[in-house]
Amino acid sequence: MEETTKIHVGLDVHKDSITVAAAEPGRQAARVVGKLVHDVNKLVKLLDKVGPPTRLHVVYEAGPTGYGLLRALQIRGYACEVIAPSQMPKRPASSRVKTDGRDSIALAECSRAGQLRAVWVPDPGDEAIRDLTRAREDSINGRTSARQQLKSFLLRHEVRYAGKTSWCKLHYRWLAELNFGAGAAQTAFTEYLLAVQAADERVLRLSQAMKESVVGWRFEPVVAALQALRGIDLVNAVSLVAEIGDLSRFEHPRKLMGYLGLVPSEHSSGERVCRGSITKTGNAHARRLLTEAAWNYRFSARISRRAQIRQEDLSEQVRALGWKAQLRLTKRFAALKGRGVQINKVCVAVARELTGFIWAIGTMAQQQAAANRAP
Repeated sequence: MEETTKIHVGLDVHKDSITVAAAEPGRQAARVVGKLVHDVNKLVKLLDKVGPPTRLHVVYEAGPTGYGLLRALQIRGYACEVIAPSQMPKRPASSRVKTDGRDSIALAECSRAGQLRAVWVPDPGDEAIRDLTRAREDSINGRTSARQQLKSFLLRHEVRYAGKTSWCKLHYRWLAELNFGAGAAQTAFTEYLLAVQAADERVLRLSQAMKESVVGWRFEPVVAALQALRGIDLVNAVSLVAEIGDLSRFEHPRKLMGYLGLVPSEHSSGERVCRGSITKTGNAHARRLLTEAAWNYRFSARISRRAQIRQEDLSEQVRALGWKAQLRLTKRFAALKGRGVQINKVCVAVARELTGFIWAIGTMAQQQAAANRAP
């Protein structure tokens, strides 16, 4: 079917409703077909009135409803894509009316004009591991909140820990020996402490589940190879691969850097070139993991005992590339810091270069795995 004969359908999807608009081939304006409850069977009946599945190209923006609607439509023979909201053309500032109907019309017309970019849709197995990594991230944030609440309670009662490091064995032993009497204060303290301990246990359970989920995963070789890089252990490697997906879909490392929003923004015209802060488009989870990993390159280059253990089963090419990355990035970190660059900007710059090494090591690991599977 020629693309010029396609009918482009835009869906404005919410938890309880879906607004449908269709853009016929040509230059005529799109029209709202209808609005219905969020039900796939009812949506299919409405789409049948617009045209057969072979003629329709359906798009909707990525959101909290996930990819269930896309998979349900694809099973029924529809060509469907999930669109990155950040890539939608911006309305002019004079437009002060926003409705579900206008949003669905904009999606249909932009799809017909070829102005939209689809997001990468993970397989159900990949999405399950990504859900697990995000659950662990949420548990880390919950533990941080619980610890802060306990520290605030202690501060209100003028109780201070004399040690250097909090949340170690000595700190927990000190907490267990505290006593605020038989009143309500002791009950409050105990509840705060139990919440911290429960949060610790939840983090450990999810971390163990992540380690077990990698076994047999199609990206297991990539996860193992990325641990050749400094600042990336098993948990970080699993999280990065789950968020980014198949690295081979990026033809060049700069494409991956742009996807993660680590490239500078730019507003240039004629002879005037003006670059600003990073774009921050794409996957924020992966971008945060990379900037945290970049902080480890403030130290001089070395391979620790734990790093040696992680690299034991890796190929010589992957280990050499990991060492090359460490030499380059530690030098880069020191040079930028020596020039007086603000430390957060230094981490972002190092994270951008680290992304290039992740792309190189990840694609190499995928190629090696494919060669090993070949008869």
